[in-house]
Amino acid sequence: MSAGTRGGLQAVLFDMDGLLIDSERVWLEVESEVMAWLGGEWSPAHQERLVGGSLSIAVDYMLELTGSSADPAEVGRRMLDGMAERLTACVPMMPGAKELLAGVRAAGVPAALVSSSHRRLIEPVLDAVGREHFALSVAGDEVARTKPDPEPYLTAAARLGADPARCVVLEDSPNGVAAAEAAGCVTVAVPGVLPVPAAPGRTVVASLREVDVAGLRSLAAGEAAWPPPAVPPA
Repeated sequence: MSAGTRGGLQAVLFDMDGLLIDSERVWLEVESEVMAWLGGEWSPAHQERLVGGSLSIAVDYMLELTGSSADPAEVGRRMLDGMAERLTACVPMMPGAKELLAGVRAAGVPAALVSSSHRRLIEPVLDAVGREHFALSVAGDEVARTKPDPEPYLTAAARLGADPARCVVLEDSPNGVAAAEAAGCVTVAVPGVLPVPAAPGRTVVASLREVDVAGLRSLAAGEAAWPPPAVPPA
């Protein structure tokens, strides 16, 4: 698609866990505690199967692993309680997150927080990060289908009155990237726990420190690849 067809940047849509906040290690702690309560053991390899997914998928997976007859609602409640307690006490930001959020806001570009986490976990993050950075937020328990389905990103774009093709999504997981691309959004991957391979039309960076508003505008306009390739020393 040409720059003239695509137009300019209308909105920036941010994932939360593993993208804006360093929460995957916190999830690992909570999942390990809940798994111990169920009588099983948990490892990073187990967590990798759940990155970017929904709470219900995590609960079903834990019950399948342990063969426990525990009430799924109780397992989910323990997960949410553990995360809410930790996030209320401390929200660890990812490198470059504060600077990028401030830059997007200063540029007057609307932003949304689009997460698979429940509203209960989004609220303390909004308090800590700053609600002023986001025009709206979409939680995993507020949509019928969570990532990798495109519904969360299509919902955010529609509520912002933005064309998905003129929204840039920042994601850290394969599930999130799949959701963004299925929604027709321009996608920037910042891989976290799981690798996200390069692909046509997809920008992959190592850190949010590599992302700025000028680059996001270039991507939304369909301009040359960004960030530009490194130039070897003469």
